[in-house]
Amino acid sequence: MFGEAEFLLDGSICGTHSFYSSYSVLADAAIKLPPITKNRSLMKAHAVRYDVIIVGSGIAGLYAALNLPKSLKVLLINKSYPWECNTYYAQGGVTTAYDDTDIVLHISDTLDAGAGLCNADAVKFMSQHSQEVIRDLIERGFRFDCDEEGNLLYTKEAAHSRSRILHAGGDATGRHLHYFLLTNISHPMLSNATVTDLLIREGQCCGVEVMTEEKRKLIYADHVIIASGGVGSLYEYHTNAHTISGDVHGICIEHGIPLESMEMMQFHPTVFVANSWARKLLLTEALRGEGAHVVDENGYRFLFEYDPRGELAPRDIVSRAIFDYKKRASKQVYLSCENFEVEYFKERFPNIYKSLSELGFQLPKERVPISPAFHYAIGGIKSDLDARVPGIKGLYVAGEAACTGVHGANRLASNSLLEGLVFASKAVQSILETPIQSCERVFDVSDEVLELEGDKDKKDALRHIMWDNVSIVRTPEGLLYAKEAVEAMLREKIGRLLKLRLLSARAIIEGALNRDESIGVHFITQGMDK
Repeated sequence: MFGEAEFLLDGSICGTHSFYSSYSVLADAAIKLPPITKNRSLMKAHAVRYDVIIVGSGIAGLYAALNLPKSLKVLLINKSYPWECNTYYAQGGVTTAYDDTDIVLHISDTLDAGAGLCNADAVKFMSQHSQEVIRDLIERGFRFDCDEEGNLLYTKEAAHSRSRILHAGGDATGRHLHYFLLTNISHPMLSNATVTDLLIREGQCCGVEVMTEEKRKLIYADHVIIASGGVGSLYEYHTNAHTISGDVHGICIEHGIPLESMEMMQFHPTVFVANSWARKLLLTEALRGEGAHVVDENGYRFLFEYDPRGELAPRDIVSRAIFDYKKRASKQVYLSCENFEVEYFKERFPNIYKSLSELGFQLPKERVPISPAFHYAIGGIKSDLDARVPGIKGLYVAGEAACTGVHGANRLASNSLLEGLVFASKAVQSILETPIQSCERVFDVSDEVLELEGDKDKKDALRHIMWDNVSIVRTPEGLLYAKEAVEAMLREKIGRLLKLRLLSARAIIEGALNRDESIGVHFITQGMDK
């Protein structure tokens, strides 16, 4: 296993599509990583102090850890196994400006997809630093997919005006990036630990409270980076890791830390939802970018009725079109990959091929039934361009947990991994440039019960309420119903973890109610029969 890992890190910039493409191989590799297995005694003491705590083990958290010097005492905390995060399941790729001349066009594409609500300064910052973080990964040994001559392969996805998306392992970019980062960080990681509170007093974050090994512990730190991801588990149908449930967003609400654009929840248009898992099977946008078609049961490409770009329209348009057409025409909708040659499909999209083959599909010749599903939280914890949480010393946020403003009302495809890389790097820079401000305050461990009997049923009810009323098409009536249902559950005797989810859900609902005009992923219609 580690011999193969050394091959992965041999300094070449190019990789093969088949390398480490299966879940089981990566899982075995991650389990054996020394930073995870050798630190099981980290929490022996009642309270431990670090220079930096990173909450989350996705691309933002790991890239921040990679850039923090070994001279600092750093701890990563993740809720489950290290690979159970959205980065691991990311298929399409990572966007970068193709070259310096493409920066203006990448900015323009991002702003256009964001429907006028992007923070233009944040978009500019992200694009201008995109080549820098890609070069850094390559120089450290990461290998993107290349052609036979060794040239980087770029692909195109919806709403991009040119090919500028790099990928690795075909449709396994997230897995390859995640494994690469895990094998290169030197800082310890505490797994199977749930952050239950932030230690904040007088405008300064002093660490976190966690539940680990069935005990509540306090871990102090001068700096805390939130990289905990989005809110996917709040919805009945989603593509997210099961750990992504908006807990930390709820904690921020309790502490008066502002969330921003929480009504902007993105739904991926092409998802196979007819499986028994909580996480539904994403069918990457790169499929449509390279020629897959969305059709009805008669083979009709109905998307052109909604937008002249058809399959390459922005995600919000495609999701609503599929939602509307299924209802209006009472027909099943499919993704057709029939234009692909079999061997190319198996090489370019190995994980999709394997997963659907195990479910009985003969790809690429057989059509796959699809539905939109929740995919990405555009809104999140408010962040400035230095990745700081305004008003709280020592607290930073990066990745999907943050709202930097780069996505506006609709995230441009494959900008998410790029955002995580760029703003994680910025968080590290902010920490290293901040004078030492050690937090000497002492906190007590909370005695609030984390879970009560009946909480799971309420969580399931919440997912159903959010999917029916706060998803692709919204109405004022549906949103008010959802808000009343959430507030009713908040008044009941419930555990803390459910309360945090409910607080995050209420923030999404209130954001949607406060924006009475449709824009981007927020589509609200008066009195529409859903």
